[in-house]
Amino acid sequence: MASDVEKWKDELYGTEIRAEIERFAEAGWEAIPDDEHDAWFERFKWYGLYHQRAGQESYFMMRIGPPGGVLEPGQFRQLVEIADDFSRGPAENPEFGNGWIDVTTRQAIQLHWIRLEDVPEIFDRLEAVGLSTVQACGDSWRNIVGCPVAGKDKHEHVDADTLATELHDTFKRNETYSNLPRKWKVSVTGCDEGCGQGDINDLAFEPAEKEIDGESVTGYNVRVGGGLSRNEPRLARDIDVFVTQEQAIEVAGGISGLFRDHGDRENRYNARMKFLVDEWGPEAIRETLQADYVDFELETAGEDLRDSYSYNAGEADGKHDHVGVHEQDDGNYYVGLNVLVGRIGVDDAYELADAAATYGSGEVRLTQRQNIVFTDVPAENLDDLRGEAVLDDYSPDPHPFQRGSIACTGTEFCSLSIVETKNRQVRFGRWLTDNVSLPEGVENFHIHLSGCTASCAQPQIADVSLRGMKTRKNGEPVEALDIGLGGGLGAEPQFASWVAERIPADEVPGAIANLIENFTEVRDGNESFREFVAARDADELADLIEPEETDYDDPYLHNTKRTWYPYADEDDLEASPAPARADGTPISSDD
Repeated sequence: MASDVEKWKDELYGTEIRAEIERFAEAGWEAIPDDEHDAWFERFKWYGLYHQRAGQESYFMMRIGPPGGVLEPGQFRQLVEIADDFSRGPAENPEFGNGWIDVTTRQAIQLHWIRLEDVPEIFDRLEAVGLSTVQACGDSWRNIVGCPVAGKDKHEHVDADTLATELHDTFKRNETYSNLPRKWKVSVTGCDEGCGQGDINDLAFEPAEKEIDGESVTGYNVRVGGGLSRNEPRLARDIDVFVTQEQAIEVAGGISGLFRDHGDRENRYNARMKFLVDEWGPEAIRETLQADYVDFELETAGEDLRDSYSYNAGEADGKHDHVGVHEQDDGNYYVGLNVLVGRIGVDDAYELADAAATYGSGEVRLTQRQNIVFTDVPAENLDDLRGEAVLDDYSPDPHPFQRGSIACTGTEFCSLSIVETKNRQVRFGRWLTDNVSLPEGVENFHIHLSGCTASCAQPQIADVSLRGMKTRKNGEPVEALDIGLGGGLGAEPQFASWVAERIPADEVPGAIANLIENFTEVRDGNESFREFVAARDADELADLIEPEETDYDDPYLHNTKRTWYPYADEDDLEASPAPARADGTPISSDD
């Protein structure tokens, strides 16, 4: 029996939702019937709108997902101007103020505190510069992720930027593929280093070479069924298929069509490609794809060209995250800037937009590590760019604890999250930078904080994985974190081992400090942290963590699920000024 979501989608889904959003926007928040909120909010996701959490009624998150994270000249500035004009809420964030943009782990931009009444104007302003929110959320093709510097990278075997753009243009607004059982995440990698992170996507195209009719052809091997969500992570599995650049579009449509027709529409928990691959096996996926969904003879897989796969690989001295100054294939440079937990305040964002245009081409690219990249910077501009004051905070050479910090949205806005994340991870990183030293030769250390098991911060592929929980301390309920160790992708990908549960959040920095101290003492030579973890069982690792209170002061231990906004002075649900009309006037329960 189809789920409620499937029934709502059967009634209305896809491009027709735009007219309904505009109708409600004109009439105002109150025009959405209370008993239809769930149905409409589910549909709005197709146009990149998520309703925010309890206590924030009438406010939305808006997501914009450019293919491969590429923001063409002028697009980043338009996003900043939209954030300045529309992404401001009724309370200040103590770390980031009021008005910012968030870079996500899928190379997208998120704006918060968006009012429904403002959405049509925002849509118009996005479309004026070639951007859109279409299918940034919902049960459809999400934005295509890939190499952040595709088309410019010296290590590229095949132009992943071209394929990512073609996939975007083919499947966005395509009614044949607009209503899938669940989200559909696609990755395109063209380089040595695997920075498209194909391992954790529903569909992955990865660089390969194959001899066909006596000629060596460069294209892509195809894998399917990767993902991290909930407690069921999977690495994408090889289906023994090689495609040329020209064949990739038809195969992508075929595999997503297979998922459309055979994915589980009764149980949304099971409605992901990874579970279909579990059930059928890779061989049956390939056989069905060949028999029912493509019109040409599929080639078997070619030689994998990711011969130095190092993105998120857990190497002690390997960074490979596009932060820093790197030469492009045309002799210009790209400059990757660290954005701590992916959040950029509006004032800083204006300065960054100016710097991108002044010293480069104005193009800004987004990475899967929540950072940004300026491209096309001539060598003679590098020193002046480095001298810009805004780069003091968005550094091309950050400390490892800043460089490796990733956090999801958390209870600030997300109804699924259990704990506060972004401000906490900023303070974790600051305390660790001031108080902990990494051992000699370790220049790379990833700490990912996810507010729940949905894994938006990709915790399972970090050196230290943190996952939101609750516990009791001194008789009181407090926010807590599970701790996992040793995750990473690369040539031999592995998920983190969860070795400690429900550690009070104020004891987590001490736990990480003690872990690193123990790692330093017993490390074998130049062993990376990931190698160190792999050589020990869960009990040994748990003994090395040693949670401890320190002078780190965590201000977010209280139950943020019971607040309308974790940082508000009046922070219980009853104190919320939401819902509010377009002019900010609260709507009372008596209206």
